[in-house]
Amino acid sequence: MKILLINPPRSPENNILKYAPEEARRFIHKRLIGPPLGLLTIAASVKDHDVTVFDTKGEYDLMRDTPELHVLVRELLEKHQPDLVGVTVITSEFDFSVDICRTVKLTDPSILTVAGGLHATLCPDDFTDPSFDIIIPGQCPQIFREVVKVKERGGLFESIPGILINSEKGLIRTVGKPVAWDAAGADYLLPDRSHLSRWIDTYKVGDSPFPTTYVFTSLGCPYKCTFCSIWSQFRGKYYQRSVESLITELKGIDEYPVVRFADANTVVDLQFILHLFKRIGEEGIRKTFIMDIRADVAANRPDIIEKLALGGLKVVICGFESFRDEELKKYHKDSPAVDNHEAVKVFEQNGIMVRGNYVVPPDYTHHDFEALADYADKNRVVFAGYTVLTPMPGTVYYQQVKHKIVDHNYRKYNFFNSVMKTTLPHDEFHRRIGALWLIKKGTDVI
Repeated sequence: MKILLINPPRSPENNILKYAPEEARRFIHKRLIGPPLGLLTIAASVKDHDVTVFDTKGEYDLMRDTPELHVLVRELLEKHQPDLVGVTVITSEFDFSVDICRTVKLTDPSILTVAGGLHATLCPDDFTDPSFDIIIPGQCPQIFREVVKVKERGGLFESIPGILINSEKGLIRTVGKPVAWDAAGADYLLPDRSHLSRWIDTYKVGDSPFPTTYVFTSLGCPYKCTFCSIWSQFRGKYYQRSVESLITELKGIDEYPVVRFADANTVVDLQFILHLFKRIGEEGIRKTFIMDIRADVAANRPDIIEKLALGGLKVVICGFESFRDEELKKYHKDSPAVDNHEAVKVFEQNGIMVRGNYVVPPDYTHHDFEALADYADKNRVVFAGYTVLTPMPGTVYYQQVKHKIVDHNYRKYNFFNSVMKTTLPHDEFHRRIGALWLIKKGTDVI
């Protein structure tokens, strides 16, 4: 059976970039960098079939003559002649996933279309467009494999628990409980990165000559920040991979000298992370590591940070979120602002570059922006990012403020556009955020 898995293009909507001062624009994110691990995992679940993974993000980044999406998809269909097309979906790319599946159905209605990913998990009821045949919420490699088996033998999809079938009567959720799947443990599937060799040059951060790949050490998050969808996706549960599983994966990706641990927080279980880096040293694994670490972890356990630095940790992404304790409490961040300052000292003492990220609420006034700029200036980090506090569908924050949302264009749900009314004029609000991107020590982009 022929299977085509497509990673949709990223949303071009970026009002922070649009209104930012010219000198700040080179620092502001224009693209997300990193291979689509989810699709690689799905591909691994059906590796006994003829599987093609296509990363449209990489294609548009590297090939300037790439045609428009509908033309590109038709070319892929003609070349690969798939029986099934799957798309992975985050909110800001939802419209593109619709475009992809519509093109598939217009080309050949017999091709089965399947949608999964974060948005399919948190908002499955959005997938009502008739171009979608099946929606699979959650961690779904085993369910996807069952869909392929049923498709192959011409069976009934209603027999598969845990999916939504798009019918003339609307979405129908199948009955029953899916087979248990331990995605971080016994059922972990090693991603086959060879699918992405065509685009390896696009997986580079800033001016680095080396490509970066994602590796996850855990799924979910034990913390419950109101604006975050990760813990919601896993219903508050946290799953840790085994150290030896990670060592095996790290030893098999020589083509990627830089590894970004794709966890919400990599340092949660302190004994785990210490054991992992001990084994990395024992195995002689030499890589540059990037990871997300909470400020309170670094502030309270500088000894841990020192050991990680010795093992190759060079860049940390740290969610500062705010400089005000009252805002951090509102976000359920559970880490006071003073930890941000202490964490930066710990990281820099160990030669680790810090990417500090702030989220800016839509009700910020000129006074609020000036206060944030003053704080960021006094607590400069090598890299800094400033994005809009966005009510992502499926989060607690979305439920709290959904009555205030004025822009329901999903393409703008990428943290670079306010979808709620701003206190300042719309363009001025985004211009002020854009100007904040200049407050940092470094001259590179990350």
